[in-house]
Amino acid sequence: MTKKLFGTDGIRGIANQHPMTAEVALSVGRAIAYLSKREGHSPRIIIGKDTRLSGDMFESSLISGICSMGVNAISVGVIPTPGIAFLTSNMRADAGIVISASHNPMQDNGIKIFKSDGFKLSDEKENQIEELVFANNMHKLHPAPKELGKLSRMDDAAGRYVDFVKQTFPQDLNPEGIKVVLDCSNGATYRVAPAVFTELGVEITTLFNQPDGRNINLNCGSQHPEALAAEVLRQKADVGFAFDGDGDRVIAVDEKGNVLTGDQALALCSAILKKEGKLTNNLVVRTVMSNLGLSVAFQKLGIDSVFADVGDRYVLKEMLAKGAIIGGEDSGHIIFLQHHTTGDGLITALQVLAAMKKEGKSLSELAGIMTVFPQMLINLDVKKKPKIESVPEIMAAIKQVEEKLGDKGRVLVRYSGTQNMCRVMVEGPTKKETETYCRQIADVVKKMLA
Repeated sequence: MTKKLFGTDGIRGIANQHPMTAEVALSVGRAIAYLSKREGHSPRIIIGKDTRLSGDMFESSLISGICSMGVNAISVGVIPTPGIAFLTSNMRADAGIVISASHNPMQDNGIKIFKSDGFKLSDEKENQIEELVFANNMHKLHPAPKELGKLSRMDDAAGRYVDFVKQTFPQDLNPEGIKVVLDCSNGATYRVAPAVFTELGVEITTLFNQPDGRNINLNCGSQHPEALAAEVLRQKADVGFAFDGDGDRVIAVDEKGNVLTGDQALALCSAILKKEGKLTNNLVVRTVMSNLGLSVAFQKLGIDSVFADVGDRYVLKEMLAKGAIIGGEDSGHIIFLQHHTTGDGLITALQVLAAMKKEGKSLSELAGIMTVFPQMLINLDVKKKPKIESVPEIMAAIKQVEEKLGDKGRVLVRYSGTQNMCRVMVEGPTKKETETYCRQIADVVKKMLA
């Protein structure tokens, strides 16, 4: 069936507008609970959220749906998305649900679901949920009143997750003496990130850790690291880390105030793994959005790589299929399979910190392993999403730019999987050319689709 709810990363949309309504959340909760039931087994489903104002509404709806099907719900409150993945597996729960729209603005929200093993749902399982939701007959499957599910609250969830993350930092390294600035994006990491670094003995300064339900990702976090970069310089810190709203990605800032790309973090962490003989199959998975500079860096390092579609679930799929232990996106979403089942901004930050200690080098020195090619990305709001190749005017604009760039650059035009948006990305030999060509294509896209 054609998907009507799930995008590339769960269900996402504007709160109180389809599909992100309380009614849909209730039905999704019922569907997940129904699929968790089996003879002689008492299912449990864990639920967590980020700091968005609408999180309470969706949490209540999901819990109602779950309990109405005779399944128990465990609420853990505000916690990063990878924290739910960990807890689901660690507690042998039947599923884990995260209420979050990641790096999106506060008016958006979303529902992400993890299987009992801590991995995200397959397309097939998402389709099953959709079929149940749209069949609209689950009320016929309700159990008797005495068989309803119960809600419990787990008070030590954050502490468990903090301990788990700390264990991913090498035991033989001492990070004491390093000065770190943390930007918590007024999101799900606002308590756990400072706890992780403080308990490791790191000297920290924390920004944007006062969520009010409305300020998540607002001019801060991984999408807006400018304030972090300024604070790193002011504090004369060694490194800064900016997390997104749900804590599954991170962007690093070096001691000179330079903002690193996710590709640079992926390159330096991959290089360390190769040097230590731990880069399984000498392979890294990256996406079609990866910078050309990453290809050059891997070639110099003698590291093989394969491309995946954009989205961490597709990166993970390729990692599992090809036997890679590291993969990631330029957005700062990196998966370390030797540590976790999903991308985790805190774990990534600790691996970058570990690389600095292992090599005895500043982050700016380590980042020099990759030269970032000039790149421009323009995000355009669109009213419709026809296949790009079906719009002759857009295809003609792309072809014209590709002919001018030749082998000195590339063009990628794709829709966002989580928003009504088209992304136009161009890489080229110079900043001026890159910007000119990108705007040239974006103007056509806007004319045809906006």
